[in-house]
Amino acid sequence: MVNLGGLNEAQKSAVEYFSGPMMVLAGAGSGKTKMLVTKIAHLIEDQNLGPYRILALTFSNKAAREMRERVSQVSGIQAEALTITTFHSFCSRLLRVEADVLGLSKNFTIYDEDEGLIIIKNILGKYGISPKEISPYEVLYYIEGLKNKGVFLGRDQICSDLDKLDVDSQDPFFRYFTEYENELHKSNALDFGGLITSILALFYQHPSVLKRIQDRYEYILVDEYQDTNKAQFEILKLISGEKQKICVVGDEDQSIYSWRGADIHNILDFNKVFKNVKVFKLEQNYRCTGHIIQAASLLISNNQYRNKKELWTENQLGEKIQVKELETEKDEAIFVVGQIKKALLNSEYREKPDYSEMAIFYRNNYQSRPLEDALRNAKLPYKIIGGIKFYERKEIKDVIAYLRLIINPDDSLALSRIINVPSRGIGATTLKKLEEMASQLNVSLWIAIERVQTNSDQFGLKLSGKIKSSLTTFYNFVSECMLLHKSGNSTYTIFEKVIHESGYIEELKSIKDYESEARLENIYELGQAIKDFSESHPNSTVTDFIETIALDTSVTQEGLENQGEISLMTVHGAKGLEFHNVFVVGMEEGIFPSMKSIESGSMALEEERRLCYVAMTRSMKNLWMTFPRARYQWGQLKFNGPSRFLFELPKDKIIWDHKGSSSLDLNSNKNFDDFDFNQSYDDDAVKIYNGKSNNLVDIASKGALSKNFTVTKPSLNLPESKYKKGNVVHHSVYGKGTVVDTEGAGANEKVLILFPDGAKKRFLVKYAPITLEKN
Repeated sequence: MVNLGGLNEAQKSAVEYFSGPMMVLAGAGSGKTKMLVTKIAHLIEDQNLGPYRILALTFSNKAAREMRERVSQVSGIQAEALTITTFHSFCSRLLRVEADVLGLSKNFTIYDEDEGLIIIKNILGKYGISPKEISPYEVLYYIEGLKNKGVFLGRDQICSDLDKLDVDSQDPFFRYFTEYENELHKSNALDFGGLITSILALFYQHPSVLKRIQDRYEYILVDEYQDTNKAQFEILKLISGEKQKICVVGDEDQSIYSWRGADIHNILDFNKVFKNVKVFKLEQNYRCTGHIIQAASLLISNNQYRNKKELWTENQLGEKIQVKELETEKDEAIFVVGQIKKALLNSEYREKPDYSEMAIFYRNNYQSRPLEDALRNAKLPYKIIGGIKFYERKEIKDVIAYLRLIINPDDSLALSRIINVPSRGIGATTLKKLEEMASQLNVSLWIAIERVQTNSDQFGLKLSGKIKSSLTTFYNFVSECMLLHKSGNSTYTIFEKVIHESGYIEELKSIKDYESEARLENIYELGQAIKDFSESHPNSTVTDFIETIALDTSVTQEGLENQGEISLMTVHGAKGLEFHNVFVVGMEEGIFPSMKSIESGSMALEEERRLCYVAMTRSMKNLWMTFPRARYQWGQLKFNGPSRFLFELPKDKIIWDHKGSSSLDLNSNKNFDDFDFNQSYDDDAVKIYNGKSNNLVDIASKGALSKNFTVTKPSLNLPESKYKKGNVVHHSVYGKGTVVDTEGAGANEKVLILFPDGAKKRFLVKYAPITLEKN
């Protein structure tokens, strides 16, 4: 007999029920994994169900492995005998057995995203469509969206339900989907989404296979059910068959992955598909203090799309939630670091506190930069969970490599990193030839490229005209940046020229996916880091900035070996984790909730509120929620104002620390809708922020910031361009050219210039060394 003595009444009832379909609504920190493990062991030990008759599905290999080990410990069954796995692993294993009926061999390949993109680029190329006309990523995410819904080739003939799935087969992109799937099939390959949809195709096209699976598995359990997409839900419905012996465990209040296909309606509408569902609610929270769980519960109660749960705890009330208002994002980071130091020394937090008990959450990856800077300056150990440290991110290393090359042309590693970033058609083969030439001549790679400009044939290089042209364009661009550096231009001036005129920003913007948006944010945050450094080191150069990064990122911590590391992560990465002390930073309108969610409407806002609920319920003891009154965002000074979620917290559960006459009266009875938040700024505010004063109370006193954060909008009377189409100009590197197009005005003006060799180049006027030729 499995011991049920360690379960509460709700958990015990869920473990012992087997009569039909059931749904366990498990609130945050309510012991759902313990309940699931016990239920599986109970099925084996007390219901005499062979382990091979049970199918348990979850979403990560780590979660599946831990659950197998825990069930094995409780039941005594070897972990290898248990079918506790992920959706994708289950589908892959089944397809290896049944591949031949789908026209695949058992050794089919699973393609990743990069390989899928190659196929899409080839398809678009066949139709003469360039990546600038239609981004291959846009097509890829369209295809992923179809597969999340359960669409496979031939579904319209078998199920005739594409319209119900909101799929238009006449959409031009649907043709690309069809060709993409055919190309995969010819290659004996599937992508990750195809592992799921191929199982649906298998079940619909071969009912005997489905019947065999239905007969094999007597009971199905699903963990993190709120994270399933439509296709996964359909698989569960088919496998459960008429028996409907299925137990799903999840929490709609923690459904935060719609952007990768999760559908909250799977859990909200479960009882509409599975009749006579028995619903169990795990509402006792074992993780959080009373103040935290009560505040989080009140916050999430503002959501409309949820099952009603009333979380409670027997834990002590603990400390109230600390809401802290700071001047800038730098002050916010310094405050967080100061509180961490205080927590380490203060015995009231825990008898033996260490850094591993502390976590900092943020909505977006780029927000980690000022936090990392403050932690390094304080010589505190930290790690990025589910991500990469700011200065180790690919896009940051790429831009830094440009800067390294500009100040040191002999830096061949930097050169080889960015010679084809963004893509210029200078591939690995060409780079290898250039490296071999440099080695033979005993010169740097840059000198080799320089000599190729004069006569590549002289050195035995066989380069196509297109590659020669790309090399020349790259060489001239970097040479121009070097001239800017030698002329004493600021680090930020050179940085801005690099990201815009290299094509890096343009390429990221063309991709239009979640990851590229994050990379753009990181690059703009690097620009802010450069500005911050320049302000604190007025006479600094590019070399000084690069050296500081190198030294900061190589700092080793001494004497802290047994004190762990502070965890930094996005809120999405925090799900499933818990810490004694949690800081949620950037609690600003437009950041958390995100501006995209605000513009998208109620469903998106509800997911942001669920995300905030997840962040709050990761804390076991102490919770801080902070925001700055002003921050630089996307290169502009923003006065976002406090997040609407802060206004939804009960006043008796929080202590809101604000200072200065310009602060909102946040302890009044006003609600969020009573305040007017305007994200524009004016020149006075920027000047004060950038050096004359870091005190935003000064800004308020000068009229740049009112008491409700409304800032006067700047004048829209922009200067006219001095460049017109047809103007002849002189560029210090490329020589004479003709203006063929202009874009923008003032500081953001760009010109497109045609040079005698036929090359067209776009420049930011404020940085380009061009002069207007007199008639």
